[in-house]
Amino acid sequence: MTATSIGQTIQRHIPLTGNIHGKSSLAYTTTRGAVKVVNAAQMSLAEAYINGLEVPDAVLRSLFATYMPVLFKHFPALLAPYEWVLTETDHVAEGSRELMKLQYDLPQGMLNRMLGDSPVIYPKYSMGLWERGAENLEQSQIQMLDDLIEKLGIEDGDRILDFGCGWGCVPNYIMSKFPNVQFTGLNLSHEQCEYIRQKMQDPESHLSSGRFTLFEGDLNEAEFAEKFDKILSVGVFCHVGNLTNAFRKLATFLKPQGKVFIHIITVRTPNNISSVYTHKYIFPHGRYWNFDAVPSCNQDLKTVQRWYLNGINYSKTFANWLKNFDDSQAEVKTLDYGMDYQKFRRIWRFYLIWLGFNFATCDGEINGNGQYLLELA
Repeated sequence: MTATSIGQTIQRHIPLTGNIHGKSSLAYTTTRGAVKVVNAAQMSLAEAYINGLEVPDAVLRSLFATYMPVLFKHFPALLAPYEWVLTETDHVAEGSRELMKLQYDLPQGMLNRMLGDSPVIYPKYSMGLWERGAENLEQSQIQMLDDLIEKLGIEDGDRILDFGCGWGCVPNYIMSKFPNVQFTGLNLSHEQCEYIRQKMQDPESHLSSGRFTLFEGDLNEAEFAEKFDKILSVGVFCHVGNLTNAFRKLATFLKPQGKVFIHIITVRTPNNISSVYTHKYIFPHGRYWNFDAVPSCNQDLKTVQRWYLNGINYSKTFANWLKNFDDSQAEVKTLDYGMDYQKFRRIWRFYLIWLGFNFATCDGEINGNGQYLLELA
């Protein structure tokens, strides 16, 4: 690093202890040294587990219960394992093709069983809303989408862009409620797009109504002839490295009085967070933005309202995914995961147990979901 870049890095880091505004090279060096120790300990446990060490779920949960509250409350700087986690990167998306391979292009049979797949709620890889009395995973996802519709103010006849449309669950559900809404889905995952293309040929699916258009590609490549009344994005911005540039691009797609709704995992810590484990095995270059990160990027889009959804909602969602994953082993163990199945299973069980516990830590008040309503600045 040059002297200038080192100085900039020091200014954006959060000291390990003491005054979070006390920036110094000594505090920076101490923090980064401690982060390396925590990273090594985390990966030693995780990789021992995925390579065959028998650790009961109760023991894993006990370990997480012991140290996660301490990190969230007192040492959040230790949850930023890499420098790039602390700020925006140069590119909108980092490692996006690798992310598709590790996460979104996995065997559809496994994903359907883990996430759920019903006539209206297709696989949906994001938080379900449980705090309103949902009794099962499908109900929690329906209630989450009903809440989204209300907050975004969707009206029949709207033209809507879904940035990162996944398997088409959100457009399918919303079109089932509004017979004149038109959707465009933007998606980088080829396998997810293939799933959607099958649904577009299925007369039972609302994606086959002629009101849905699919664009397979990157945000930077996308161009549309018409502008949209509403833009929504559920879960994608954990994989976006530069909010400012992404918002600038989305703003070009929006009508003058249009609205943007973003649902994202977020943290109420002084800094953004990530983990070496999820970066390597689950979400390459993924980060959880600080709750204030979206409102701070108000050059092209400005935040007009925001909500924090308690992490218990996501913890219960992860618990249901874990149960579905465990219950489906006999059916999915023969699918092609690109590695030994037992190792794949352990990688995902560690992830599902860990993240489920993380969101419940500190009564869900630190690590949860942020929702933001934006309009043109």
